[in-house]
Amino acid sequence: MKRLPPVALVAAVALVAIVVAGCGSSNNKSATAASSTNAGSSTTASSSSGGTTIKTGHSSVGTFLVDGQGRTLYLFEADKPNVSKCAGGCLTIWPPFTAKGKPTVSGGVSAGKVGTAKAPDGTTLVTYNGHPLYFYSGDQGPGDMNGQGLNQFGAKWYVVKPSGSKLDSD
Repeated sequence: MKRLPPVALVAAVALVAIVVAGCGSSNNKSATAASSTNAGSSTTASSSSGGTTIKTGHSSVGTFLVDGQGRTLYLFEADKPNVSKCAGGCLTIWPPFTAKGKPTVSGGVSAGKVGTAKAPDGTTLVTYNGHPLYFYSGDQGPGDMNGQGLNQFGAKWYVVKPSGSKLDSD
């Protein structure tokens, strides 16, 4: 898997921080949504759809979870069941996958493993097998897995398999 060089990662984080700061919102919920969007991840469902989709993507390393637009979803090993431990700067680099309605599934995803949890700011986080789900700001397009195996913010980040476990390709 291709990983971003440190200079490119720092540049990407700086760009996201500048855009988020430029939003001028004091509402944490808006800032999180803005950072998610600026990272290339539209993480909330439109009000007309009533939910967010989780489906499967495929690559040479296996089958993994993606959102409705094909963006890779990750778990954070520091999280507790249905509780996110990613806060502050972590959310800039690892925006959470959020929903306004009930998440829907397709393509081999188990509906029984999909759930939601509330973040401290009231945002609804999408979970899978108890893991809050995130995007990685270093992913540029559908199917990118540049965050796989990174050790950031106190623990490792992994792509999620349809079984609900991490895709361990380290």
